[in-house]
Amino acid sequence: MRHFLLAALLLPASLASGTLTAQREYRLRLFHTHTLEHIDVVYRRGEVYDPEALAKLDRFLRDWRVDRVKHYDPRLFDLLTELEAKVKQPGAEISIICGYRTPATNGRLRSRSLAVAGNSLHMRAEAIDIRLPGVPTSRLRDTALALRRGGVGYYAASDFVHVDVGRVRRW
Repeated sequence: MRHFLLAALLLPASLASGTLTAQREYRLRLFHTHTLEHIDVVYRRGEVYDPEALAKLDRFLRDWRVDRVKHYDPRLFDLLTELEAKVKQPGAEISIICGYRTPATNGRLRSRSLAVAGNSLHMRAEAIDIRLPGVPTSRLRDTALALRRGGVGYYAASDFVHVDVGRVRRW
């Protein structure tokens, strides 16, 4: 009996009263193809985003060319999680081709390729270029388009898909 009372005192009040419900965890596993870094982080529990986890993701998705970090729109992380689920690969490790880009980096890349937008959402930390090993990028593109959660660009020759949380559009 003494052990039961001690355990009850150590439990949070909401758990002891039976009102605590399990909250869904939102996890991302990412691999950055340029820095060769990996991250595995729970960035949200239920409806609450974890500020420390978001900061880790921001650092991971930094402009690695100049080591600059910008705070990402967490809706993009939700979009990645939903994409994984829709292609039946929940928890898979997503390969990151490009995350945040400073305006200077974006300008340099644009000078070499017309495929780089002058007002890219990468500069606002609202876009990411990805591939999901084992899933054809054409399928990833089609799935992202069906979600209608933002822009979707398909780069078949480079084997990646751009997704963002801007207005719904495609290219």
